[in-house]
Amino acid sequence: MRAIEAKSFSGYGGLRQTELPKPQSAKDRVLVRVTAAGVTPLEYTVLSGGHPRAKAPLVLGNEGAGVIEDAGDSGLAVGSRVMFTGPYGVGENGAWQGWLLVRPEHLALVPDAIDDVVAASLPVAYLTAQVTLTLAGFKPGMTVLAPGIGGSVGNATYQLARAQGAGKVISTAGSAAKAAKARKLGFEDVVDLSVEGLAEGRSPDNGRRGCRHRHRKHRRDRDQ
Repeated sequence: MRAIEAKSFSGYGGLRQTELPKPQSAKDRVLVRVTAAGVTPLEYTVLSGGHPRAKAPLVLGNEGAGVIEDAGDSGLAVGSRVMFTGPYGVGENGAWQGWLLVRPEHLALVPDAIDDVVAASLPVAYLTAQVTLTLAGFKPGMTVLAPGIGGSVGNATYQLARAQGAGKVISTAGSAAKAAKARKLGFEDVVDLSVEGLAEGRSPDNGRRGCRHRHRKHRRDRDQ
């Protein structure tokens, strides 16, 4: 099968397209035919030699989507569309290959309304965002600060908080262009950090009030 493998951890120049044997079915794993694979900042860390558990040669790809070809003992249905993340692309070969053996607990079914490319981009960012909200004790009505609207995790945290009933969600952008684009896409209360810090931040609708007041509200909400 075709794969993209890091022969050495020397940056993106160390990646090579290669042919590897197709993984053999295993009872405790689900064989997934990979239809789309994500690219995250983790790949850069691995390729830079910055991850202590990663050893070359290694097929990268920490998240992806595909179709179950062999369900093993999982009880899942062959042919189901799934997305996944886990130790893949770090402690063992990852999603940048044609087939991957995935642990059943690392799989989630993909809704029909979501295509494979979108599904492959969801697990890392949205799982991280949801875990963050849960550990922070988020409840509907709270104000949430989700920094980095241009990044996948900040963007996912903003969307999940809104979907779960946040009273207000505040985010940040590193430039005026990013802040303007975010607002155009419907993300409100985005502070442009190239102009102001969070304490002085403002949104288009309230002049210079904003983050100083909102940050205090967030603290009160968190302490309730």
